[in-house]
Order: sequence, then structure tokens, then C-alpha cells
Amino acid sequence: MSQLPELLPYTLLLSGTAGLLYVVALLTVALVSVLASAQERRRDARTTLSILVRRRSR
Repeated sequence: MSQLPELLPYTLLLSGTAGLLYVVALLTVALVSVLASAQERRRDARTTLSILVRRRSR
């Protein structure tokens, strides 16, 4: 029999975990870009944030 039904829950769990980690990283960088006291650090965080949320045109 196919092993797809057995692997599906693990695939969903892995996908959900990766998505959650991405969201946490985005929120962390967004908070640093707003709350950092040094202007250079805020600028670096904004650059990183723009890289993380960049959409590719098809």
C-alpha cells in the first residue's frame, strides 16, 4: 500500500513548524526595525525585512 497517508501528518507538521518559524523571524525583525535605539541597526533590520517579504514576480 502507499505510504502517503502515513507521511501526510508529518509533512503537515513540518510545514506548519517552518511557517511558524518564518513568522516569528519576521516579527522579530519587524520589532527590531521599530524599537532599536541605533539608527544603523534599524536600517539593517528594515533591509532584512524587505528581503524576507520580497515577492517574486512571475
